[in-house]
Amino acid sequence: MFRVSLWLFFAFFVVILCLIVRFCCFSGQMTDLLFMEKDLVSSLKDYIRAEEHKLEQIKKWADRLDVLSSAATQDPEGFLGHPVNAFKLIKRLNTEWRELESLVLTDMSDAFISNLTIQRQNFPNDDDQTGAAKALMRLQDTYQLDTNIISTGELPGSSSVASLTVDDCYDLGKVAYSEADYYHTELWMVQALKQLDQGETSGLVDAVTVLDYLSYSVYQQGELERALGFTKRLLELDPTHQRANGNLKYFEYQLSKQKKAEATEEAEGRHRTVSRGRPDDYLPERRKYEQLCRGEGIRMTPRRQSRLFCRYYDNNRHPRYVIGPVRQEDEWDHPRIVRYHNIVSDKEMEKVKELAKPRLRRATVHDPQTGKLTTAHYRVSKSAWLGAFEHPVVDKINQRIEDITGLDVTTAEDLQVANYGVGGQYEPHFDFGRKDEPDAFEELGTGNRIATWLLYMSDVPAGGATVFTDIRAAVWPKKGTAVFWYNLYPSGEGDYRTRHAACPVLVGNKWVSNKWIHERGQEFRRRCGLQETD
Repeated sequence: MFRVSLWLFFAFFVVILCLIVRFCCFSGQMTDLLFMEKDLVSSLKDYIRAEEHKLEQIKKWADRLDVLSSAATQDPEGFLGHPVNAFKLIKRLNTEWRELESLVLTDMSDAFISNLTIQRQNFPNDDDQTGAAKALMRLQDTYQLDTNIISTGELPGSSSVASLTVDDCYDLGKVAYSEADYYHTELWMVQALKQLDQGETSGLVDAVTVLDYLSYSVYQQGELERALGFTKRLLELDPTHQRANGNLKYFEYQLSKQKKAEATEEAEGRHRTVSRGRPDDYLPERRKYEQLCRGEGIRMTPRRQSRLFCRYYDNNRHPRYVIGPVRQEDEWDHPRIVRYHNIVSDKEMEKVKELAKPRLRRATVHDPQTGKLTTAHYRVSKSAWLGAFEHPVVDKINQRIEDITGLDVTTAEDLQVANYGVGGQYEPHFDFGRKDEPDAFEELGTGNRIATWLLYMSDVPAGGATVFTDIRAAVWPKKGTAVFWYNLYPSGEGDYRTRHAACPVLVGNKWVSNKWIHERGQEFRRRCGLQETD
């Protein structure tokens, strides 16, 4: 009985510890998981109280019988010589022990297990946990965070602290290892080893296991001497480790060969260079993108900055804005990117979030090889689409976009609402269809995306900037403001300077809504021109 109770208690907490990883990039569902966890904790406490009551009853019964049997066994014949004692002994063994057996066998966990079973459909799976680990590593790379900073939870912009245990660091290293990402394997296994060396205990992993992963990961990165060093330290802890003994001989042999080759190259005047660090990936502009996300490398000179202004804007004396013009701020000059302040109220933004939350879905793309929709590796967010007919607030926002931009929104796409949680991002992309994508918006029949309206519906404590990689510009989220730019030149050609990305959210969560405005209907609102000018 005690084993069953302890197992249920342990199983529950294993499940609860896993809850944080599912949909870590989508704050709306993370909020739901928090309340689900609260309900499960309440259910667990009810189960614990029921078990405690049951054990208290058993304890009282055992204490009473302990006193009785101790006295009886002092003088068995004298005790049983009394007819009442004889009757009660027979009654206890025939009836009361049967009742006690029934009480012991009573399963008090039924209500808790039932609730757990219902909620289990929302629990994370292995893919979710892998995704959460990759999100942490993505933040580590983008914002150049030391593993110790992440492990201690002292992130910039965060008011709360959440630390990683040895087991957590080890699991992160294992995820990287399973992806053949030996760079991150090394980083997290070193952190796990450091915490073990500092005296932190673990019931799941020891220094021998960590050193085994470490030696192989640094070997894969071409560092034979370090691999040999980690292997020797492993064998000091476990001299019988079969793989390590084999590796020791192999590493020593390979290192001997390497030193001979280096000596030959040096004699011939050649020098070997070993490059370490993150491996290259599919995104050629990765370094530039991450640099901009950190606020570095922004290409805005003081002279150009002096030509950017703030103003009150009424869009050529539009009737709705003559008396109450909006605040317009220049964010960039070429291409022109402007920000509108206090463009949507808190109440309106909350309504948009409320409408979108039940419909949020992971971003997907069409896989040309399989012909199926698949989760987009370059976009980590959830989005939903809202039509103007669905609520007066959506219709009002659409009208406001048309009044301010002067563009016809009847041919625009529905309002897209996106939620980026911690680690959520959208890698560099173009909003418009390029020449090699002639059928990008063919089914809409409204032409290419002429302009983008991006509304920030939350503040972000750290990370989450919108960066333009070609022009090296960065725009930071500010709740209630919207940024606007043209994707096409007046000639209809795509403006490749508008390639942009949503940086990973480091702390907090990011809500945005996009309005992609199309060419049709703009013939007399933004006249065509032959020159590719702003």
